[in-house]
Amino acid sequence: MIESHKNTVKEEEISQFQKDSTQWWDEDGAFAPLHKLNPVRIKFIRSEIIKHYQRDPSKQLALKDLNILDIGCGGGLVCEPLTRLGGNVTGIDADSQAINVAIRHAEKQGLAITYKSTTSEELSQKKKKYDVVCALEIIEHVENPEFFIKTCVECLKPDGILLISTLNRTPKSFLMGIVAAEHLLRWVPKGTHHWSQFVKPSEIRGFLHHTEFKIRAINGINYNILKGKFNLSDEGISNNYILSAARTHSGK
Repeated sequence: MIESHKNTVKEEEISQFQKDSTQWWDEDGAFAPLHKLNPVRIKFIRSEIIKHYQRDPSKQLALKDLNILDIGCGGGLVCEPLTRLGGNVTGIDADSQAINVAIRHAEKQGLAITYKSTTSEELSQKKKKYDVVCALEIIEHVENPEFFIKTCVECLKPDGILLISTLNRTPKSFLMGIVAAEHLLRWVPKGTHHWSQFVKPSEIRGFLHHTEFKIRAINGINYNILKGKFNLSDEGISNNYILSAARTHSGK
């Protein structure tokens, strides 16, 4: 069970994002990199869920009737496409301003999405469990990454699938995620990231060890400067990466 006294929220991180909450759906605003990331994130997420639940990949609503939780959903950039793929989506975020933006945008799009201003540790105490839990570009902003992973798993059904994307803690990610993104190219506001909080795949593997979950697939996410877009890579996870994890049948 999750220890109720622990907390994953860093108030200074919430304050950092709240400054730009109104820009969540501005493709040229503070969250422009996430808009560019979205196609490859959704491609990986859809593929992994389909494989895990043995769905028909040719179906437009391939995620129909699956209960999906997006932790740290922000303005709903991932919730909306997953809903359009048939999922019953719930998005949560500790930033109430982002949740309000997400609610208004979903209403304008005619999408039925459940949004809540809450945390993964609070939701993990509830009876309802999910088929899929997404934690995208969030673990590098939490107070206790290992505890955060435990709360994500506690929100899942026993046979569920967990999807995580983040930045690796390497020299390359310092140059790309901090120096280039924040100072040279100014893709994101200064102070958005702290290199010491980036998480290595080996660390996530270690966090998962006590949860009976294992990494099933991992792809790097690389940026093509000439094409101006991100792409998935079977190699090259030294900067951004995205992974799926599920409980092993052996429980090891």
